[in-house]
Amino acid sequence: MTSEKSELQKMLDGELYLATDPELEAASLRATQLLQRYNQTALRDRVSQRQILRELFGRVGETASIVPPFHCDYGSYISVGDRFYMNYGCVILDCNHVTIGDDVLCAPYVQIYAAHHPTSPAERLTGRELASPVKIGSNVWIGGGAIICPGVTIGDNTTIGAGSVVTKDIPANVVAVGNPCRVLRSV
Repeated sequence: MTSEKSELQKMLDGELYLATDPELEAASLRATQLLQRYNQTALRDRVSQRQILRELFGRVGETASIVPPFHCDYGSYISVGDRFYMNYGCVILDCNHVTIGDDVLCAPYVQIYAAHHPTSPAERLTGRELASPVKIGSNVWIGGGAIICPGVTIGDNTTIGAGSVVTKDIPANVVAVGNPCRVLRSV
């Protein structure tokens, strides 16, 4: 006997899925409510901010900090390490796992996307979406306005320049910049 996968399982397996599925809509609503609380919490109220992040994210490291406003899809598929810092105006579309290491710093308006859509117009018209995991190593600096695309891995000790669009994996110990993002030099 075979059982059909839920839309959630399809999403996490990188298969076409419907985001309008009731289970996914309920999870999105939960995240929206937590984000509303988070984004309205006073900046000096670090205790409340950390409590909300612990409730929202799958894992939150020690002294992780995100300056509001912040937005994400579900939150529960985001894992951030110790001493993670994200400046204001950032977005993480976590329709699949987004794993971020220790000592990662994100400038304002960084966007991390696990979500994407089919390139086939006929498939897009079905309303189905796709998602691929994103992995960011430890001791990474991501410059302002950078976009990290679905399925990308960024290695440890790497710097991503401001305004870069990271469409492919970037190795450890490099400075990478541009659109599309390319390795500029080793560090």
